[in-house]
Amino acid sequence: MAKVSYANMKLKTNESIKEVQIGETKIEVKQYLPIEEKYSFLNIVLQNSLENDIYHPVKVDMYFHLYLVYLYTNINFTDKQKEDESKLFDVLLTNGIIDGVITTMPEAEYNMLVSLLNQMIEKNEKYRTTFAGVVGKFINDLPAQADAAMKIVENFDPNKFQEVIAFAQAANGGRPIK
Repeated sequence: MAKVSYANMKLKTNESIKEVQIGETKIEVKQYLPIEEKYSFLNIVLQNSLENDIYHPVKVDMYFHLYLVYLYTNINFTDKQKEDESKLFDVLLTNGIIDGVITTMPEAEYNMLVSLLNQMIEKNEKYRTTFAGVVGKFINDLPAQADAAMKIVENFDPNKFQEVIAFAQAANGGRPIK
């Protein structure tokens, strides 16, 4: 088999776009997002969707579709507009922008993003329940817990502690508290 030189192939990343008409406005939709941008996109969706160590499905859906619009379209949003992302999501969804973007991008691209996101959620949730995950969380939380314990020690007032013991003894019929 003859070898082919990669350099002679003159390949480039797909930078094509398609347009979708939303009302009076034409919106450009990228047909491909480079892998590093996909990686960042999926990680920020997961970060923003994490609530009490669980990926909240409503937030996953909202942030996934918001960042899909942010990264795949030429729509510019101000920081002020992005302040209330729930409201922004509702406006984009109810005006057909999210559906327009999804139907304009390649189905394989969208399905790959959804699949990768679901795989990442599954793997992260499994990891959290392993011994390594529990120990890792404990180690990560340890500095904050140590700071809180140090503040308790610094603010400890032996006189107030004696008052609590005296109150407990009085509530116990004057008998000593063991």
